[in-house]
Amino acid sequence: MEGGGSVSNVEVCNLAYAGQLDELKERLAANRGLASRADQDNRTALHWACSAGHTDIVDLLLGLGVSVNDKDDTGWTPLHIAASAGRDEIVKALIKKGAQVNAVNQNGCTPLHYAASKNKQEIALMLLENKANPDAKDHLESTPLHRAAAKGNLKMIQILLKHKASVNLQDSEGNTALHLACDEERADEAKLLVSHGASIYIENKEEKTPLQIAKGGLGSILRRLVEG
Repeated sequence: MEGGGSVSNVEVCNLAYAGQLDELKERLAANRGLASRADQDNRTALHWACSAGHTDIVDLLLGLGVSVNDKDDTGWTPLHIAASAGRDEIVKALIKKGAQVNAVNQNGCTPLHYAASKNKQEIALMLLENKANPDAKDHLESTPLHRAAAKGNLKMIQILLKHKASVNLQDSEGNTALHLACDEERADEAKLLVSHGASIYIENKEEKTPLQIAKGGLGSILRRLVEG
């Protein structure tokens, strides 16, 4: 590996991460059981190949029938990793092999939470079309829509709304997606949410409504939208 550093104490994991297809094939031909070995962080070669984006190695491992839903020590599945890293082809391959789209890691996050946060639109669509829950809540009761609104990912918000994401769910602070959009001065996102039924009157735990959080002229724009 570059710089001689290794990511894992298991050789096949390092080969998968480094993209050494031929060498990995050789090792697995000699001992097929190595394909499923987990390392010190409970990660398999499949986790590492997803992380580095080596589609050919993912295909090799899936062809050998390795488990597609293994979780590492922090509850990440290969699909969590591929979705977060924006690996479209790999996400497609994992879903085809039966990856659980609503698997949760130790933060309560699903792969869709990461796709929404990082604005990976193709991946979000694939997940949603394969029954990912648009209203999944993490341990802070935050949904993918909360993530997209906070980050200002307009297209992602459109995708989630089209797939029936609930617009007025509150996180553990009592904030709706609209609170977060207003707090970050995301005017287009706020207008889109309001036009899809987001309430400007819901109070968060600090007893603030989105209207009270909105800065500048945004509040009056939103009020006009609601009052038609």
